[in-house]
Amino acid sequence: MLEINVSSPSEKYFKKLLPKHKRQVSEKIFKLAENPKASDVGPLRGFKDYYRADIGEHRIIYRWSSVTIFITLIGKRNDDDVYRKLGRMAK
Repeated sequence: MLEINVSSPSEKYFKKLLPKHKRQVSEKIFKLAENPKASDVGPLRGFKDYYRADIGEHRIIYRWSSVTIFITLIGKRNDDDVYRKLGRMAK
């Protein structure tokens, strides 16, 4: 299992979630730490080495190394704001 590193914006978003959504998102993050290339995830177009995973109403943007998974952003699934934030972070 990979070590989990959650960014400050992701942590802030996570704290605002309802308990049910917190549970769903955290379970997905732990599954990603076990297998970051799961069949239900895909590479993020336009951002090298970044992947996206959907869970319920939320999207998780992440990347990983040989020992750590980096949870870069968590946001609304049908909201382009998560990609705008990622674009600003990548600059």
